[in-house]
Amino acid sequence: MLMPHPETLRKLVAEYEALAAQEAVDSTVKPGRRAQDVAYTLCVSTGTRDVRLALAAARRQLAGSAGAVPAMSD
Repeated sequence: MLMPHPETLRKLVAEYEALAAQEAVDSTVKPGRRAQDVAYTLCVSTGTRDVRLALAAARRQLAGSAGAVPAMSD
């Protein structure tokens, strides 16, 4: 499985959490299109089908990449 770049994954998680927090403030609002798109992208990026599982997988990947040595470029 391809692994998303940690910074991309970090941005997706942050954006999804911000959108979810916004929607939690007003419970009458249905999830917006952007939140749905970000949730879908998180699921695809982590190989899951549920956004809760995607967030958990993303956090595991980010925790694992924190100690990783960055790839050298030419």
